[in-house]
Amino acid sequence: MIQKHPICPQRVRRIPSQFSWVDHRLVRDRHIECCSHPAAALYLFLTTVADHQGLSYYSDPSLMTRLSMDVSTLSSARQNLIRIGLIAYESPLYQVLSLEPFPQTDHAPRVARSMGPMDQPVHIGQILRRMIGESS
Repeated sequence: MIQKHPICPQRVRRIPSQFSWVDHRLVRDRHIECCSHPAAALYLFLTTVADHQGLSYYSDPSLMTRLSMDVSTLSSARQNLIRIGLIAYESPLYQVLSLEPFPQTDHAPRVARSMGPMDQPVHIGQILRRMIGESS
């Protein structure tokens, strides 16, 4: 049996106070507006199958079959969810993340590990300093 440990322990999801396992903040805080349709389908599937810590490990072939996606669509959906901070992924383990604000800790890069340098958030001050030639 695979030993599961949260990929991002500071963002383990909790059952929200409203009557629903899918947190209303997904809509209220407009996270859903950043999801492609395949990403929303993948997110719904992962929230449905995940354990109490938001963890699940479905293989790509199984997800592609269950969600009627090809490998490219699944990969794109996964990257979409990682980029907007709804899931963490370390093959084969998925973690559906809490919708609480993301804490700034040494563990924060683990969520963004799959992002390329251009996909990671950068503070506007850093951009402006780079533009005028100051070091950050």
